[in-house]
Amino acid sequence: MTQPTRRDWLSILFLGLVWGGTFMVVSFALRGYGPITVATARVVLGALALASLAAALGRPMPAHSAKLWAHILPIGLLSSAIPFTLLSWGQTQVPSAFAGLSMAAVPLLVLPLAYIFAGETLHRFKAAGFGLGFLGTLILLGPDILTGGPLVLPRLACIAAALCYAVASVLTRRCPPIDPITLAALSLTVGAVTLTPLMLVTEGVPTWAGPIPGTAIILLGLVPTALAALLRVSVIRSAGSGFMTLTSYQVPVWSVVFGVLVLNEELPLRFFAALALILAGLLLSQRKPG
Repeated sequence: MTQPTRRDWLSILFLGLVWGGTFMVVSFALRGYGPITVATARVVLGALALASLAAALGRPMPAHSAKLWAHILPIGLLSSAIPFTLLSWGQTQVPSAFAGLSMAAVPLLVLPLAYIFAGETLHRFKAAGFGLGFLGTLILLGPDILTGGPLVLPRLACIAAALCYAVASVLTRRCPPIDPITLAALSLTVGAVTLTPLMLVTEGVPTWAGPIPGTAIILLGLVPTALAALLRVSVIRSAGSGFMTLTSYQVPVWSVVFGVLVLNEELPLRFFAALALILAGLLLSQRKPG
């Protein structure tokens, strides 16, 4: 087994910090832009950055293959266009910390999907971990899920974004061989091509909305989207995909820290109970059967 290097550990800590802080940055961007504009700017800037890097490094474009593009198109939609839009819209009505906590469900949602569609084993610890995480997700959604309160749809939008990421993860595992940087660039390009017309029709051409939302929207495209994608590839190649799951424990924690300390969000106690259950489920799912 490949042992993680000091650089790998620093990268993991940085990724957890960046991805956990993304929801706070989205909140700043939403102060001057609509949710579809925020999502579109993120994929467009990220696609331009990664496509430029892929060209500079001479990374090969994939040969025309119907099977390959049958994976790239849904990966692009489910890893960027749809979840970015759902999260941006959801955050217009729910705290950024809620969106970050929702992302903790991604690796747990992957478990049954990988079992059904990728033939991966689902031993008792994975099943029990999924059960704990599912219970935590229900607590996170709150009692309004039964009564149909006004925040049900934005909360469900954040959970649906987590499901999109989980499905995209399984599709990425099954994707035919392709250079990872090229795949990331093409996936974001799919998102950009999809969202740009929608943004123009619904919210129009964006203009500079001031230093805080303007800087936030640029950072979203370059740091948690483009730079983080490169670091993710580097860590997986060096230490393996299993090591990457350590980010799943950090993202919800950092989202709560930034939400409370920077945005002054008031979080109900059930958020912390949900976080404890989801993290416990993640930890249990990593245990190997004896």
